[in-house]
Amino acid sequence: MTGLLGPSGAGKTTLMRAIVGVQEQVTGELTVLGEPAGSPGLRHRVGYATQAASVYGDLTVAQNLHHFATLAGLGRPAARLAVGEVIEAVGLGDNTRQVVSTLSGGERSRVSLAAALVGRPSLLVLDEPTVGLDPVLRRDLWSLFHRLVADGHTLLVSSHVMDEATRCDRLLLMRAGGLVADTTPDDLLAQTGAPDAERAFLTLIDRARSAEGGAR
Repeated sequence: MTGLLGPSGAGKTTLMRAIVGVQEQVTGELTVLGEPAGSPGLRHRVGYATQAASVYGDLTVAQNLHHFATLAGLGRPAARLAVGEVIEAVGLGDNTRQVVSTLSGGERSRVSLAAALVGRPSLLVLDEPTVGLDPVLRRDLWSLFHRLVADGHTLLVSSHVMDEATRCDRLLLMRAGGLVADTTPDDLLAQTGAPDAERAFLTLIDRARSAEGGAR
């Protein structure tokens, strides 16, 4: 579980879109699971959930997930099994036949997450999946993320909420399009002497600004 954290506008979404292979006009080299980002061979190995729920509002939960299972290349029996698994995983068993447009915002977010999961990807890229959700649903989603890691998935989760940093195994902290730190929650606090992740991040930002000022 790697957390990609930083304020709004730091470049988190651009980086995640580059990892998935859908960001235009980027330079440099980026390797994902041993292949260049965006390679055809990665399409069934990388799942991506965007900030806004990327599902069809006029279809039911089950219809959406069967559609995405088909796109992931699953045959009918495998798709049926995978859809049942992800519906249970995200806690939507009571909404299987409900049209997505009639769901709450939090429920639509869970359908979008299930759509990213249904192809059983090795890498799951989640762009601010908990933004705008109530504390109970945020807690439940983080519990789900940890279960996915325990089942062998790799997760890259972005957030601008610093208290979510402590839920990750590794942290990438961004500011203004660049990496401020690549660390762990424990090392972050030790390096900065801060009592929590938010103040630790602010300490690193202040240090970066001071270094920029001294370089001019």
